[in-house]
Amino acid sequence: MDTLYIVMPAYNEEQNIEYVIKQWYPMLSYGSKDSRLVVADSGSKDRTREILYALRKDYPKIEILDTEYKEHGPKLLSLYKYACDRGANFVFQTDSDGQTDPSDFPGFWNLRNYHDAVIGNRRGRGDGKMRSFVEGVVCLLLFLFFGVRIPDANAPFRLMKTSLLSKYTDRLPEDYYLTNVMLTAFFAFYHENITFRKIRFTERLQGENKVDMVSITKIGLSSLYHFFKFRVEMNATDRPES
Repeated sequence: MDTLYIVMPAYNEEQNIEYVIKQWYPMLSYGSKDSRLVVADSGSKDRTREILYALRKDYPKIEILDTEYKEHGPKLLSLYKYACDRGANFVFQTDSDGQTDPSDFPGFWNLRNYHDAVIGNRRGRGDGKMRSFVEGVVCLLLFLFFGVRIPDANAPFRLMKTSLLSKYTDRLPEDYYLTNVMLTAFFAFYHENITFRKIRFTERLQGENKVDMVSITKIGLSSLYHFFKFRVEMNATDRPES
């Protein structure tokens, strides 16, 4: 059987983390006995870490990853490298805020032998029209910088072969914020065998989004510099023919 690592970053999610873990833990049964659910929790100032350690008594395949960063993107990168280093065959990423639905997972898993990555395409955004607009702007920028057409670049619902991930994780700075966005751009630019599949995406279970519109604007402005830098590094002669 394939070894599956389900990974999720967490930050101050004491209101949601227990429910989300109990939702996703059964999905490990699709993988081998060595499959794990790994949560990167660094910097939380609430009871998130305490709850995770308590859950390990009944859910022994939970692993808690410490990173030096509290931001979402760097945590993702650490999680991906962690799964690759420990011999996982597949990595599935979602978030710890309860916006995704585990019932969408089997359809992704069933496609694992046909595609190297299956990426979620959010059909409607429970977190509001503004965030949907921001995602549209991101996809437009990826087209302008890299010439790729992507329906959803940053969906926190993606199943990826570690053999694919390991080709690109070292190309990202450890503190890079838009990890999923840039990985999706790499996959599309280099014509990797990926596909997009519609998913449900609801509002957060409880609590508020940690990133407000001011932060999103700042991230967006800094991303322009990074997109330009990545585009210069992505030698067009290395790109496979369409």
